[in-house]
Amino acid sequence: MKIALVTGAGSGIGRAVTLALLRTDFSVVLAGRREAALEETIRIAGADAERALAVPTDVTDPASVRALFEKTKAAFGRLDVLFNNAGTGAPSIGFEELSFEQWQTVVNVNLTGPFLCSQEAFRIMKSQSPMGGRIINNGSISATTPRPNSAPYTATKHAITGLTKSIALDGRKYNIACGQIDIGNADTDMAARMKQGVLQADLSTKVEPTMDVEHVAQAVVHMASLPLQANILQMTVMATNMPFVGRG
Repeated sequence: MKIALVTGAGSGIGRAVTLALLRTDFSVVLAGRREAALEETIRIAGADAERALAVPTDVTDPASVRALFEKTKAAFGRLDVLFNNAGTGAPSIGFEELSFEQWQTVVNVNLTGPFLCSQEAFRIMKSQSPMGGRIINNGSISATTPRPNSAPYTATKHAITGLTKSIALDGRKYNIACGQIDIGNADTDMAARMKQGVLQADLSTKVEPTMDVEHVAQAVVHMASLPLQANILQMTVMATNMPFVGRG
């Protein structure tokens, strides 16, 4: 049985991926700031809940992240897949109006968090037998193309692409694969505003199509289930008619 760890597992994409992994017979460690939300994800899992472990975690805190991976190893003995999913954004305000604190919060969660978690995953994966594992980063459409008023989020998601490629390269000697999934308009609470209308590149406001988050979950399960000799370096899963491909 394979062991996966999902950050941001208490809601949205993280919850959907956790449930899909459990249905695929993975054991899953759920990480997130809100213990009640993690426990709710486990409750929804039903009979599969016996293979789930909730560990409240602040991914921006090195000590908290270290404790998360120590508990994972103590409970399951190894780690096969890490899904770096936890993320946040800043208010949609003018670039010049962003505060340092707003910028730093997004950088800490979206970039430093995956760095810290990936380091700890490396340490387990390189020392276990059989050696190796897989790291999957949630990159977002914003890893390629920004929305208006999204500098902190877009900058960190562009950086995730560099982190993904660096991990994929540095992990080779340890049989650690790393890939990235870029998600566009999955129907979660975070994307609810798409249905109300969001600011476009031409400064108009338009409603955008969304897709069932289960399609994202199945894509991550596919990436997670590949043998380590194969890797999806970067995958884009998006609502077919969202205004991403084309001119803004």
